[in-house]
Amino acid sequence: MSRLDRITSEASVCHGKPVIRGLRYPVQMVLQLLASGMSNEEILADYLDLERDDLLAASLPR
Repeated sequence: MSRLDRITSEASVCHGKPVIRGLRYPVQMVLQLLASGMSNEEILADYLDLERDDLLAASLPR
């Protein structure tokens, strides 16, 4: 799975907003956590479903 494949968008999940791997973690939320100063390790400790590559995929420029 490439990093970009980790970002999905389906009308039935979070109103079609981009999310991580079909989970209910919007990319926007991940970016807000990173912008607030949380480290990757802190986010991964708080959100056990997420993986390091998920965080990297969310922060890739589009």
